[in-house]
Amino acid sequence: MSILRAKCPTCRAHTAVAVGLGYECHSCGRTFAAGLVRVPRAWGNGGEEMVEAARLPLDYPEASVVEEDSLVAQTLAVASDLPERPLVLGGCCCSHIGAVEGLGARHERLGVIWFDAHGDLNTPQSSPSGNQWGMPLRMLLDGGAVGVADVALVGARNLDPPEIEFIAAAGIDDDVDRVLGQVSAVYVALDCDVLDPDELTVFMPEPGGPALADLELQLGRIRESGVTIAGAGLTGLAPDPANVEPLERLCAALGF
Repeated sequence: MSILRAKCPTCRAHTAVAVGLGYECHSCGRTFAAGLVRVPRAWGNGGEEMVEAARLPLDYPEASVVEEDSLVAQTLAVASDLPERPLVLGGCCCSHIGAVEGLGARHERLGVIWFDAHGDLNTPQSSPSGNQWGMPLRMLLDGGAVGVADVALVGARNLDPPEIEFIAAAGIDDDVDRVLGQVSAVYVALDCDVLDPDELTVFMPEPGGPALADLELQLGRIRESGVTIAGAGLTGLAPDPANVEPLERLCAALGF
């Protein structure tokens, strides 16, 4: 049981209190399935849209806002500020690093389902751009926060040659059921550019992604698998208010 307080999105009081995996606002009585952690930073050049998008008004109690001056400090702050069941709204995908590290310490074997049009598997040596937002999944794997066997990379369709080589050498695939069948809990990292660009306004749109309804079905199957969803994160967005409704549909599909 946690007594972490949060700001209620309905009455704006700082009295939403986590009890187990849920929240109840002691002021207005609303209940919620997750606590929101905002991470409005983007670790690369020109990511201002993603930073602004991390402030979109999702209808969850705000447990924390993390704005650190380095990625290392951000990762530590996110890991330490996580509510019992976090929903991370980040700028770039680097916000997932702290979430996975923090949740990994809570669960015997944490799996990661990484939805992304890109691989996020570059290193500083292999990256064509040098932007750290193209590296967070590789950082998690190389740092040992999650094992390669416990990761599914879903929807990737724009990969750099070194990422393709690493995927082949490491044996990374998109088999969600395999991951769910062997872990004790799962974190769902959702870079929203995995969707078809007609569905959401994102920072780095890539054609050929799934429709919103199809992604809802995929997330619903993760929820229905019975594996504990330890947390989820939304990243890679543009600050379009029209994104709020589809984002909340995706969260609802996960049971958030």
